[in-house]
Amino acid sequence: MSKIKNKAKGIVCTVLAASMLFTANPAVFASDTQTTQTTESKSDSNTDSGTAGSEANDKVVIDKNDKPYLCLGADLTPDQRSKVLGFMGIELTDFDKYDVVYVNNEEEHKYLDSYISSSEIGTRSLSSVLITKDDKGAGLSISTHNINYCTVGMYKNALATAGITDAKIIVAGPSPISGTAALVGTFKAYEEMTGKTLNEDVVDASLDELVTTGELNQSIDGDSQDVEAMIADLKQQLADGKLETEDQIKEAIKDAAKDYDLKLSDDDIAKLTSLLMKLKDADIDWDSVINQASDWASKLGDKIGDPGFWQKVGDFFAELWDKIKSIFN
Repeated sequence: MSKIKNKAKGIVCTVLAASMLFTANPAVFASDTQTTQTTESKSDSNTDSGTAGSEANDKVVIDKNDKPYLCLGADLTPDQRSKVLGFMGIELTDFDKYDVVYVNNEEEHKYLDSYISSSEIGTRSLSSVLITKDDKGAGLSISTHNINYCTVGMYKNALATAGITDAKIIVAGPSPISGTAALVGTFKAYEEMTGKTLNEDVVDASLDELVTTGELNQSIDGDSQDVEAMIADLKQQLADGKLETEDQIKEAIKDAAKDYDLKLSDDDIAKLTSLLMKLKDADIDWDSVINQASDWASKLGDKIGDPGFWQKVGDFFAELWDKIKSIFN
């Protein structure tokens, strides 16, 4: 995995450098999914802290004919609700055509008090989510707007752990906020949409994963996508039955950190070990976890083995060389 990942990174870096030097075109092989910048604020109530950073999204579009479920933060003002609906592509005149539920701050505290201090969770639920079923095998597609703590990768990993798959999701806040209420809201809307009750122990494990990932994103000097991919990789090893004991998990974490070029402190390793031990003992639908891990793998280098990928690389540099030669002609 490390060789593939490093090879992929090398190719992308070379392409980006060449493109910046000799062309005005954007990076050809950049991922559609970007991560948002994290801030010190984790609370939905702290709407003015920090900036939203890059919008992280899979360019999700959900139409009312998709029969989606909408879960709104219960503390949105009318103006804030209008902004959130705008991000989701919902006209105010169509609002009554949607199935709507609400997530409140009490529910946030119920699910998150074990992992985040009450003061950080805050007193208002503002982040909201629109969710609809997707085709079987499609996996999770997520867009975020004004979410500055929970990245798309964090949402995908946590939702896959909770057993949510094959869905299109849009998460939005009225201004830059953490997005924790939206995760709780996604669970609520998914249960309403499918009529299925999610296992509370598994939901708890997924929330633990989300918070642990967020803490690692802040403490580790590295790309947040690498952190999220590493965790997905470790979860796949759990799913494959390769990690049975705490010692095996610790060694796997150390090996994965090397593979993903991440420097973990002893505290980081302890947090990950605790999380993976919890996941190992939870009644998780490992199929959804494996699908999510496979999605990460494809982003990090599965295309390297595709002859079509190499053809594109060759074509790119051939065109680039022609442009360079034209400068001196």
